Amino acid sequence: MFKGMKTEVIKIDPVNPQPEIIAKAAEYIRQGKIAAIPTETVYGLAADISNSEAIKKLYEVKGRPQNKPFSIAIANDEALEHLAADVPVLAYKLVDKFWPGPLTLVLKSAGSIRTTCGERSRTIGLRMPNNRVALKIIEASGLELALPSANLSGGPPAQSAQEVLEHLEGKIDLVVDAGSTDLGIESTVVDLSGEHFKILRAGAVKEEELENIASSKRVLFVCTGNSCRSVMAEGLLKKALAKANRRNVEVFSAGIAAYNGFAPTAETSQLLAKEGIDMSEHRTQRVNKLMLKSADLILVMDGLQQMRILELAPSVEKRLYLLKEFAKIIDNDLNIADPIGQ
Repeated sequence: MFKGMKTEVIKIDPVNPQPEIIAKAAEYIRQGKIAAIPTETVYGLAADISNSEAIKKLYEVKGRPQNKPFSIAIANDEALEHLAADVPVLAYKLVDKFWPGPLTLVLKSAGSIRTTCGERSRTIGLRMPNNRVALKIIEASGLELALPSANLSGGPPAQSAQEVLEHLEGKIDLVVDAGSTDLGIESTVVDLSGEHFKILRAGAVKEEELENIASSKRVLFVCTGNSCRSVMAEGLLKKALAKANRRNVEVFSAGIAAYNGFAPTAETSQLLAKEGIDMSEHRTQRVNKLMLKSADLILVMDGLQQMRILELAPSVEKRLYLLKEFAKIIDNDLNIADPIGQ
């Protein structure tokens, strides 16, 4: 199938990728062609995962067993929502820490696409590369892409366009040359489809980093503006944890209607200072889905915030509480009123 085939090579600026080259690579992929593109780890072979002929060709190019699935490259974490099912909290913690970056997560598949030439797999591997060229090509294609390393199966991964051509010239359609890759080693692959996480392939992210995150807990306090109630709760819990020498709990706060980047109110800072707590470095931030889904425990000040959070992320319901409710404070009113304006 490769007889007479010519591989086109296009140089691209890795810092400011030329839009016309991005568009051309994306169009090649939409046409069912295979393009070698850079990532921060190694060069990868990009193909439309939904195009059975392109995937068949990709298996042939690499000499890869057809029962071995390809992982999928995505350009934003929203894609995780429709490609994977029953995503655990740990997956969102790892996404928050390492994406975009050299970590592939194996999760239960939502069953929407095939990752091999055969039946739909019960699991799916997902990665968001930390490379401007790769992310722009993925986004411009409008597709989910198979993106295995640009080498023959079992061979050393390619760290430059020249290394890609040494083994694959005349077998693939395009090489987007952005120079040498930053890391030169493949992504770490972590299986989160079972009860416990398992490292399937060692790579750029170290096992110790993964273990630390897996053994930690995240507590998120939410109020309205993230300048008063949630900040105080964050500071007080951090103080209690430090006193108890608990280092495996991460505490942070956000607001459902916060404007990003503001300091706590003067009154909040003064009250915390009386408790020996300095939150002067805190800056307000608006709560988002990833914050919610990566938290083991979410504590809110009133029912309105609880309702808004469930609108944003219904799946967090079982770890979402009013602060007074969670603290088992007996009170006819479980809401904690906003002191601003009072």
